[in-house]
Amino acid sequence: MFKRLRADIEAAKRNDPAARNKFEIWLTYSGVHALSWHRFANRLYKMHLKLLARMVSQFAKFLTGIEIHPAAKIEGGVFIDHGTGVVIGETAEVKSGVVIYQGVTLGGTGKDKGKRHPTIERDVVISSGAKVLGGFTVGEGAKIGAGAVVLKEVPPHATVVGVPGRVVRIRGEKPDLLQEKCDPNAEEIKYLKCRIARLEAALEKITGEHFECGCEDLFPVPQEETKEERADAAEHEIR
Repeated sequence: MFKRLRADIEAAKRNDPAARNKFEIWLTYSGVHALSWHRFANRLYKMHLKLLARMVSQFAKFLTGIEIHPAAKIEGGVFIDHGTGVVIGETAEVKSGVVIYQGVTLGGTGKDKGKRHPTIERDVVISSGAKVLGGFTVGEGAKIGAGAVVLKEVPPHATVVGVPGRVVRIRGEKPDLLQEKCDPNAEEIKYLKCRIARLEAALEKITGEHFECGCEDLFPVPQEETKEERADAAEHEIR
């Protein structure tokens, strides 16, 4: 336990420019405190004292604002910066060197059983407000952008942004991915045009009529009222 505590303090010193010394980190960093409480709760959980382990984890949540399930597997050398609002689920696994910022959720989608939460490999950075949901793996050295919602596996050394999360860089280079070549709006319009053409062809077979639609039918232009029509409308309003 003390070996992992030293690794957590060293990770905080390495990743936080504001950290002045290890003693200050040990006294004041809520991420270090939350991980220490979690290791104690995890030991109780492995001893089948699950209720007591949950009580310890909830007490740590009250103190630090960070909620970590007692069954989660977290190696030493993880840094939770600030940490308020961080949630780490039951089957999550976090490897050494990972940096987690405030508001991050390592959760599940609510549809899976067994391994429901992600595995975060070494040296991953998960930025503020990101949500990593599901039982997949985030590859070593990956970076998750702020506010991203990641729902599928992330390759090593990739950068993921957006909702839903998409890969925009791998080892600093832009990948040639199909996701960037497809415009979902254009694909939807193409599908609708194809379906309308098939429906018109079916109606022509049934009725024998040929359907044509001009711009005037799609976007009718309102006709200007005559003086007599305006006078009648005004008289009607007076009545």
